[in-house]
Amino acid sequence: MNVLIKKINRIEAILRKEFIQMFRDRMTFAMMFAIPLMQLILFGFAINTDPKHLPTAIYAEDNSVEIRSIIRGFEISDYYDVTTKSNSPAENSELLARGDVAFAIHFPANFTQQLLKGQRPQLLIEADASDPSASSNAIARANDIVNQALRHDLTGSLSPLNAQPGPIEVIIHPKYNPEAKSQYNIVPGLLGVILTMTLVMITSMAMTREAETGTLENLLAMPAKPFEVMLGKILPYVLIGGVQTLVVLMASHYIFAVPFAGQFVDLMLGVLLFIITNLALGFTFSTIARTQMQAMQMTFFFFLPSLLLSGFMFPFRGMPEWAQSLGEILPLTHFLRIIRGIMLKGTELFDHQYDLMALLVFTVLIVIIAIKRYKQTLD
Repeated sequence: MNVLIKKINRIEAILRKEFIQMFRDRMTFAMMFAIPLMQLILFGFAINTDPKHLPTAIYAEDNSVEIRSIIRGFEISDYYDVTTKSNSPAENSELLARGDVAFAIHFPANFTQQLLKGQRPQLLIEADASDPSASSNAIARANDIVNQALRHDLTGSLSPLNAQPGPIEVIIHPKYNPEAKSQYNIVPGLLGVILTMTLVMITSMAMTREAETGTLENLLAMPAKPFEVMLGKILPYVLIGGVQTLVVLMASHYIFAVPFAGQFVDLMLGVLLFIITNLALGFTFSTIARTQMQAMQMTFFFFLPSLLLSGFMFPFRGMPEWAQSLGEILPLTHFLRIIRGIMLKGTELFDHQYDLMALLVFTVLIVIIAIKRYKQTLD
């Protein structure tokens, strides 16, 4: 009996010690509650696989009542939001390539005249199908939307036009991924996910390890200036990021047959900026974390919303506005637009000025924070 009591006392002592240690490590304790709560909120409220209110450009060479009814039908369907009235089919295609709109609708000349004569005029709908899950439901509803929109206009002597197959021939042109292959969307995005996960974690843990073992102070005692030490520590990871990029690009071409429509130089410049952004973020985490475990926890805490809110796993435009606002803060969101635009749409790097500016601003801010905290923690 005494032996059993002693065992229980020893277990109790270890248990008490673990609780004390847990409460002392406030960051780890906070992560245990913050991460499940964040998952619950994001999966419960932010994720939506049926995106609606997708931005749409309209080019109409006519302005008849029937055309206005069709446009109104698209708007009240909840799937299409007419945000732009373009001036030419070329402008429609340009807006689609830049990602400013998800759909571009073209009403050709003599559309109304052919409609009233029962000649079934063609209505062209160009869709950004680079992410099949984002556009598939809206595409599937297009025919029904057009037919329902004309019910109140085609009455009396025009009512026979409502008979099957319908008064209008809707031509759907899914661009950039006409076969709706998911790997065309996922594989380029994987490059951003891999760079985010590995570079942030490796950099933050490497710098934290130096601080834990005391070797970082030894480096600072050398003739090299602190900025030179920081640069020397970070540059090898730029090379690692470059190697990872080449591996993913080779796999996307030779294994998954993902098309590459843009310029390789444009892509590599965008990748370089994204690598620097992640390294700066990892270095900032290392100035906050006291241990490698904390650095890993902070990386995961940042990586989870990046994965869910960037548009990699779920359609970005399907999320509520508050979730999209959070997603716009994340570097991965902007990198995905750049790499998918260059690889699948053949856009140039400077066609993505907004996303480039967002990455640059994020990088500058995070570098300023890193430098200030670096001086505070190691002086």
